[in-house]
Amino acid sequence: MPRFAAGVVRFQNEVFPEKRALFEKLAEGQTPEALFITCSDSRIETAMITQTEPGELFIVRNAGNIVPPHMTNAGGITASIEFAAAALNVPHVVVCGHTNCGAMAALMRPSLSADLPHIRQWLGYAAAALDHVRVKGEGLDDEARLAMLTEQNVVLQLQHLKTHPAIARRLAKGDLQLHGWVYDIKSGGVDAYDEASGKFQPVDIRYAAEMAALATNDGCGK
Repeated sequence: MPRFAAGVVRFQNEVFPEKRALFEKLAEGQTPEALFITCSDSRIETAMITQTEPGELFIVRNAGNIVPPHMTNAGGITASIEFAAAALNVPHVVVCGHTNCGAMAALMRPSLSADLPHIRQWLGYAAAALDHVRVKGEGLDDEARLAMLTEQNVVLQLQHLKTHPAIARRLAKGDLQLHGWVYDIKSGGVDAYDEASGKFQPVDIRYAAEMAALATNDGCGK
C-alpha cells in the first residue's frame, strides 16, 4: 500500500498538473466514446491497450468479461450497460476477452472452482460457449480449446448484449456498433470479431478502412 500511496502523490504532483485542462473539463461531465466490457484480470490495462485518455472509455469489469442476458433485477452490470447506452449514448460497445483467462479455465475445468460457488454460478452465463467448444473443438489440445472458448465466450456475450432493451433500441436506430475483441497478453496483439465471416482478425485488418479514414481526416486537420 505505501507504493500505491506514493503513486498517488506522484500523480498529484507530476501527472495531474500536465493534464489539468483535461481534468477540469472532465469535472463538468463525461462523453465516452465506448462502453468497454472486459475481465477483472489485473493484467488487462485498458488505457494502455487502447491508448486512450481519461473520459474516453466507460469501463465495466468482471470475471470472464460476461454480460448476463437482460432480466429483471439483474444488478450492477445491467445498470451500467443501460446507463452507457441510454444516458451517455456511447456509439460503441466493446466486449474484450483475453488469453489465459482464469474464468474460462475454470469453465473448462469445474474442479478449479469447486470451492467457489459464486464463481460457478456466474460462469453459467458462459456455458453455451463451452457447449460450442465441446462440439467444434473435439480433438484439439487444452490450449487450443481454451483459445476457442475465449473467442466463443466473447461472441456469446455480444449476443447477450442484444437482449438488453437500451442496446436493442440503439441498434434499431443504427447509431450503435458492437465489437468483440480478444487481447493476447504475451504478444500484445488484439483480434477483433468480424460478424460477416464469423472469424476473429487482427485489429489492423478488421478496422483497416476505418483507420485509413481516421488518418485521412487527421491529415486534413479535422
